[in-house]
This record gives sequence, C-alpha cells and structure tokens, in this order.
Amino acid sequence: MTAKLIRNAYEAALTMTAVLLCWAAALTLESTEGLHTDVLVLAVALALTLASTQRTADTRRRLTSLGVLPVTAGASIFLGRLIASHYAIGAAVFTAGLALAIWIRRYGPAAAKAGTLMTLPLIALLVVPGPALPPEAQSGLVTWFWAALIGALACCSVWLVQGAGDRYGPWRAQPAPEQPPRRSRLNPRPSTRMALQMAAGVAAAFTLGHLLFDDHWPWVVLTAYVAASGNRGRTDVLRKGVERLAGACAGTLLATGVAAAGITGHAAVALVFAVLAVALWLRPLNYAYWAAGMTCALSLLLGYFGQDAQHLLPTRLEGIALGAALSVASAWWLLPVPRRRTAT
Repeated sequence: MTAKLIRNAYEAALTMTAVLLCWAAALTLESTEGLHTDVLVLAVALALTLASTQRTADTRRRLTSLGVLPVTAGASIFLGRLIASHYAIGAAVFTAGLALAIWIRRYGPAAAKAGTLMTLPLIALLVVPGPALPPEAQSGLVTWFWAALIGALACCSVWLVQGAGDRYGPWRAQPAPEQPPRRSRLNPRPSTRMALQMAAGVAAAFTLGHLLFDDHWPWVVLTAYVAASGNRGRTDVLRKGVERLAGACAGTLLATGVAAAGITGHAAVALVFAVLAVALWLRPLNYAYWAAGMTCALSLLLGYFGQDAQHLLPTRLEGIALGAALSVASAWWLLPVPRRRTAT
C-alpha cells in the first residue's frame, strides 16, 4: 500500500504540474487579452481530464488529441451558447454527442479514443460555471477561438510534462496491452446499449435538472454522466453512483468548513489546487475521494465567482443524488449490459 501511495503521489504531481502549466499560460492570455476568468477554469478542466487519458499515449495519439481537442473545445462553446438560448435543442445536441462518443467504440480502439477526446470539452462545459454565474459575471465569457487555443495549450502542457516525467522521472508509464475487440453476441451490441443508456440518463438529467434546479442543472447532468461512463454492468453503475454521493457528502462538509473559515480570494484559488492534488492522489484507491475533492473544489470556485456556495451545498447534494439515481435506473432497466462484456 505504501508503494502504491508513493506511485499515486508521483502521478498526481505530474498531472497537477501539467494543470498548473496550462493555467499559467491561460492566466497570461487572460491578462494580456482582457479575457474573462472562465478561461482559467476551462484550462484547468481540460488539462485535468486530458492528463488521465494521455498518460500512456504514444506520439500518434497525442498528435490526434492536438488535432481533435481544440476543434471540439471550440465547438463546445457554440453548444454552451445554444443551451443558454435554446435549452431543449442544446440539451438534445449535448446528449447526442455523448451517446455518439460511446456508440463509435464498435469501430475499434482508435474510434474509442477519439470518442473520449470528444467528450472532454463537453464535460468541461459542465464544470465551467457559465449559466450558473451571477448575471454580472456572464459578460465576456470565453469565445470559440480562445477555447480552441486553450485546448491546444492543454494538449501541449500535458504532453510536455508527461514526456519529461517519462524521461527523467523515477517511473515510466506502463501501457496495458490492448486486447483485440471481440464481436459480442448481444443484440444490440454493448456499445449501442451503453450509448442508449447514457442518452436516456443524460436526457432525463437535463429535463429534471432544469425543472427542479433551474440554472444549477449541470450538477445533475454531470453526475448522470460520471455514474454511467465506463459502464461495466448494473452493479458498476450503482457502485459509482453511491461512491459519488458519499464523496459529495464528505466534500460538502469540507466546503462548509472552508466557507465558515472565511477563506476567499487568492487563498481560495490556492486551496482549490491543493484539494485537487489530494483528490488525484487518493482517486485510485476509491472514487469517493475524487468526488469529495471535486465537490469541495467546485464549491470554492463558485464562491470565488460570487455565489453563496455554502447556501447552495444542500441543493448540490440533491442534484447529485438525482443524477446518480437516473443513471442507475437507466443502466438497470434499459438494455442492461451483462458484466464483463466488451463494449463493441
């Protein structure tokens, strides 16, 4: 266990170094070009999510990400505007994009990795607090051009840091051998079942999230996605839903303590990075640690942007519980995937 914790700490340090590098580049852009602070949030979200998917990537995969991620990051900005102006249409496009990224897994590992890259800006869109910001903070939000540039910076930052870590660090990434996909006898295929389950869960999250939580619908949708992603069967979705809810409860208590201590401004930003680092370190042990860290970090972030994060914490827990329940219901009752089936 000690050796595992040390290795986890090293991997978390690499990821946070890439995140901070991308954040510093975005901070420079923000100050020189007069951009809105949400460009920094986008930089952190993209670098953080990209790092885990690229750790064992070869040069070809990294070049692919450099081509795909900026395009999808720019497109996600248009999607965010669409959701803000025409919620139902934007939600339908968002849901279809997530389902498509899963459905194309049937075409092999390369398609599956491309699908993963497609989802990263969509998930970042849920993390960047656009509609959830106070009205006076919504002007000047990041445009498609700057979002695409931030996507390229995230790719370069992750590539640079992970490459240096492999060359000079004590450990190198050990890619798991890829197993050739087997044609499943299930009809519809597992990838189709998982895509339909994701679409059903996320569509329900968009609908109920907007009806019950107004501008805070991203909490419901994000949980519905997280619980259903990487679906290995009904039990797996239930476990992840429970772990996310348990972690969110712990993160809520932590964020309440921070809010009571009156930590704001630059100290709050530094604490966000510290919380993310600890959550990354403990994430391989149990997903609940990551959920707790993300809940606390997002609460601090919303507080930085002027929201009463402490007052909204109970609402966040309700949204997370609803999102988890929707994913579990979809995985259990809509074309369930038998355990250990390959997603093809």
